[in-house]
Amino acid sequence: MEGREGGQLELCWVLEATESADSGIGDVDDLPVPQQIRISNITCDSFKISWDVPDSRGRERITHYFIDLNKKENEKENKFKHKEIPTKLVAKAVPLPMTVRGHWFLSPRTEYTVSVQTAAKQPDGDYAVSPWSEIIEFCTADYSAVHLNQLLQKAEAIAGRMLPFTVFYRNQQKEYFHQASPSYRSRDAQCRRMLPSVKDNSGSHGSPISGKLQGVFFSCNTEFNTGKPPQDSPYGPYRFQIQADVLFNQNTNVYFGDFYCMYTSYHYVILVLAPAGSDGDAFCSGRLPALDRSNNCFLRCSEESDGSLSFSHTQDVILEVIYTEPVDLSLGTVEKISGQQLLSQSTVNAKKDPSCKICNISVGR
Repeated sequence: MEGREGGQLELCWVLEATESADSGIGDVDDLPVPQQIRISNITCDSFKISWDVPDSRGRERITHYFIDLNKKENEKENKFKHKEIPTKLVAKAVPLPMTVRGHWFLSPRTEYTVSVQTAAKQPDGDYAVSPWSEIIEFCTADYSAVHLNQLLQKAEAIAGRMLPFTVFYRNQQKEYFHQASPSYRSRDAQCRRMLPSVKDNSGSHGSPISGKLQGVFFSCNTEFNTGKPPQDSPYGPYRFQIQADVLFNQNTNVYFGDFYCMYTSYHYVILVLAPAGSDGDAFCSGRLPALDRSNNCFLRCSEESDGSLSFSHTQDVILEVIYTEPVDLSLGTVEKISGQQLLSQSTVNAKKDPSCKICNISVGR
């Protein structure tokens, strides 16, 4: 892998295919130990690293740096050892800071530990090394706007044709709608409003809405043959139903939040509906791609010639809609559905399939 900061920098895994695979690691000698390790410019799949090298008689002998990068949850000792295949990074000694970049070993929103050695390559191919530096911890970032737009383009490619709909709906257990309970923290004490709750960690690991955005989840998908919501649900036998224009109108901004699958042929798109000027709108406007409410591939609100609004959703992906504000139950109806509770289709804390070529991009999953 390569990175550049000022001069040329070559950075690669020290694996069988690299120039160092057959080289030995010599004894620790008087090479200076890196101090004051600093991590900066962190993204979802890269970071910059720099450190101080104290003056010593071995400083001018430094030819390489060894970088020990590990996920924090796997802090197993795995330093360079003679005749073992190391899983570290080696970089030629160049002006600092240097950029470490690579989606094949850096994942978004993941805690890592890093430490550094200085090394001097010997004429026989072996390395003399310093002791390891102190261990520094850091966490990679969410997907950037560039990554989210790449994910959006992949979702648009399979969105398919649009179908009309008239209502948003939300399924839960009976108790959720009919009594205040500590089990349902997204309800207020009077049991008359559905309050926003923090989105779980389902979907793409790098999505900036997971564990951060607060909202109320709704569906709007309809059955092809009836044009109505399906009678089955993975979330409960009771359904709150509300006219689409109450949540989605000319005062609502639409944002793309995620695109994923769960080891099945079904794909999910998460959209966020945020009233203009709301706290949810402020959260999304700096983090998520905004969609044209009347002309996008997933969910549309169009004004007809008589001033009324019409609505349509994509047919070929399952939409999960997050509305960022409280919703009063008096604005809709609650009824029991006739179908079954299909628990296997629940997406609560569902993990994205990292091998799917349809919904993954070239950064950590």
